[in-house]
Amino acid sequence: TATDPALTALAQGWCALSLLHGRIEAHIERALQSGHDLSVREYSLLDVLRRQHDGEGGHLQMKQVADAVVLSHSATTRLVTRLEDRGLLSRYLCPTDRRGIYTDVTEAGLKLLEEARPTNDTALRNALDEAAKNPELAPLVRA
Repeated sequence: TATDPALTALAQGWCALSLLHGRIEAHIERALQSGHDLSVREYSLLDVLRRQHDGEGGHLQMKQVADAVVLSHSATTRLVTRLEDRGLLSRYLCPTDRRGIYTDVTEAGLKLLEEARPTNDTALRNALDEAAKNPELAPLVRA
C-alpha cells in the first residue's frame, strides 16, 4: 500500500512532539518528586491556582482548572483533594453563589510552590538542552 508522504511526515512530527513532551515531563517529574515530593500535575495545579485572584472573574471553575492541568474533571477533583489533605489547598463556598466552590492555595502551598519553582525551571532547561542534542527533536526544542 502506498503511503501518503504528507501523512507520514505528519505522523513523524507527532511522534517527535510526543517523545519530546514525554522526556521533558519525566525529567521534571523526577526532579520535583525527589526534591519536593510533588508530581508535575500537583505543581501545575498549585501554579494555576496561585495565578487566580479575588474579584470579578478571579476564581477559576473546576472545569477551567481541569483544562489548565490537562486532566478530566474527576481526576482534577481527586488531585485537589490530595493536595487539600496535605494542607496545600483549601476549599470554601462562593460567598455569592452557594453552589460554587472555590479552591485556593494555602500559605504552605505557596511556600512549597516557590521552593519548587527553581527545581522545575532547572529541570525544564536541562531536559530541553538534552533534547536539543537529538537531531529529530532539535527543531522542536528551537520552536
